[in-house]
Amino acid sequence: MSNDHEDRASRIRVTGLTAIPIGVKGYVKIETNAGITGWGEINNMDTKVTCALAESLSELIIGENPTRTEHLWQRMFRAHRNIRNGGLMVHTISAIDMALWDICGKLHGVPVYRLLGGPCRDKIWMYPSPKAIKTGPGGAQYFAGTPAEIEAIVQKIKDAREKVGHDGAVMFDAHSCLPPPLVRQFAGYLKSDDLLFLEEAWVPGNIENMKKVREMVPVPLATGERDRTIWEVREILEAQVIDVLQPDCGHGGGITQMKKVAALAEAHFVPIAPHCTMSHLGLTASLHVAASVPMFLIHEGYEGVLPEDVAIKTWEMDDEGYVSLPEGPGLGVEVNEARAIEVGQAPARPFAWPNARLRDGAVSDY
Repeated sequence: MSNDHEDRASRIRVTGLTAIPIGVKGYVKIETNAGITGWGEINNMDTKVTCALAESLSELIIGENPTRTEHLWQRMFRAHRNIRNGGLMVHTISAIDMALWDICGKLHGVPVYRLLGGPCRDKIWMYPSPKAIKTGPGGAQYFAGTPAEIEAIVQKIKDAREKVGHDGAVMFDAHSCLPPPLVRQFAGYLKSDDLLFLEEAWVPGNIENMKKVREMVPVPLATGERDRTIWEVREILEAQVIDVLQPDCGHGGGITQMKKVAALAEAHFVPIAPHCTMSHLGLTASLHVAASVPMFLIHEGYEGVLPEDVAIKTWEMDDEGYVSLPEGPGLGVEVNEARAIEVGQAPARPFAWPNARLRDGAVSDY
């Protein structure tokens, strides 16, 4: 019996990779012999360094079939034993992975979420919106606080609640800069329904401290933006120290890893609330995963990260804070390469190393 159906994915090959630094963001462009181009985003790094790393990693994917997303992810991640799982490496791989998935969707003429099992929802709840906002401590905090300092933190939650109303959602991002003694003081003022979740109420890396915080805090706890890949997330989920997981598509290994991380969370009955500070390119990549997973709470996403004409999206937010599913093949984002290069030459927010300090001048976590 003859086969009249050609496998369009069998002959496509990567022919080139270009990386464009845009301040604290970087765009990765992957070209193929089929005339299909994929795009991905590097986030929150010194992109002069990470864009050079992306072009170095292209040695591992040029000449390869871009539809082998899992194989190429493994090849990049496990390529060098001494830098496996480092932040620079994983953030860079994340962008390359997004671009590969973008190519896959365009090759088959479908949105990426169709290749991830199809949508599990019709729309995606996002913040900030008029009915869902996040607040925070406003910077580095000392190890324990005075009544006035604790009241100032609690007041931020009260102010946010007043903005969204009794039927709105408030989240508090501690940014890992509330030390455990201060968290204990702060938590004493919270009722279980004051917050949708309290985010990063610890510095990552110490499960025992996370357990201690879990015992003293009455509201749902969330973390995950700095926990890269399934191997770091596994420990947190098994320790049962969080209620909500916040994977970041640009930090944790791209679409390939975020889908796996969501499955791990599902096995522990933990919904995801993806962290995202990327431009419309990386944000849309994350939305494709959010659309495709069953246990999902809310998604972070911001306007104005880069000029609107750098990456043009195909989804919109309604009055209730829900965004439509991305449309079009691949990620559904049109990148203006010339504009990206132009913005990158004089970015509004160039990369600079943080210098967070406590009130006595000591270095602070952030």
